[in-house]
Amino acid sequence: MKNLGSLMKQAQQMQTRMTEMQQKLAEAEFTGSAAGGMVTVTMNGKTELKGIKIDPSLVNPDEAEILEDLIIAAHNDAKAKIEEATAEQMKALTGGLKLPPGMSLPF
Repeated sequence: MKNLGSLMKQAQQMQTRMTEMQQKLAEAEFTGSAAGGMVTVTMNGKTELKGIKIDPSLVNPDEAEILEDLIIAAHNDAKAKIEEATAEQMKALTGGLKLPPGMSLPF
């Protein structure tokens, strides 16, 4: 029973660290870009869009569709950075332990 108690305590500590990690990621900002930085989007760790910057040279009514595509590309770039940061934090939290497919923390 001593091992079970220790295991439960470790799980509780991991859950606390995971909550702290999630809060830090939620507060962090990630910037994605497209077209060599001519279009940038900023998102928080909860993947909420916080800002968009567009180089004035891209603002041409005849090229609106291109601009729309660049915004999507920049958004996806920022989202990929959030996912990468989350994966790195999870790896650090679990000590590199790979969880079975479909299983995530907290339980």
